[in-house]
Amino acid sequence: MDSIKNNFDDFNDAQKDDQELLSYNDLSRRDMRSLIFHLLYVAEIFDYQESLEAIVDNLNSGFNLGIPYDSKIFTVARAIINDHSLLDEIYQPLLTNWRLERVSICTKLILRFGIWELINTSLDQRIIINEAIELTKCFAEEGAYRFVNGILDRVAQKRLPKEVNNL
Repeated sequence: MDSIKNNFDDFNDAQKDDQELLSYNDLSRRDMRSLIFHLLYVAEIFDYQESLEAIVDNLNSGFNLGIPYDSKIFTVARAIINDHSLLDEIYQPLLTNWRLERVSICTKLILRFGIWELINTSLDQRIIINEAIELTKCFAEEGAYRFVNGILDRVAQKRLPKEVNNL
């Protein structure tokens, strides 16, 4: 029994050490995308009735992280939250053979995020779609990444200049 307690104490100490080392500036782009996804998820769960500031404050205190309000994570999450209805209007017509009710919350959030990036950033479309696929593999139901890939690819093709589409 004592060895189990000691192992648990060692785990807790290691976890505390990890939390002390966690810094916003040390996050990778993938980590930032994951945090944005988490912010979007919480906002969606609270039906957009909870402020993003309150959500970030809770995340910061619960995980010993300091996401500043002027950070890219915060501003991107805010933009997606503000435009969530418009982003939904972009992908909903592309749901051939799918009813909107069949699309999970996680998949919807990833589609919104990917579409927002396709429209508002200069990142290569392939990178955006690949990152959305990776988020889907982590957070959505099994196999949903194919669905996300197909929808985002169609959005990307529609958003390309006509000269590029005709090549």
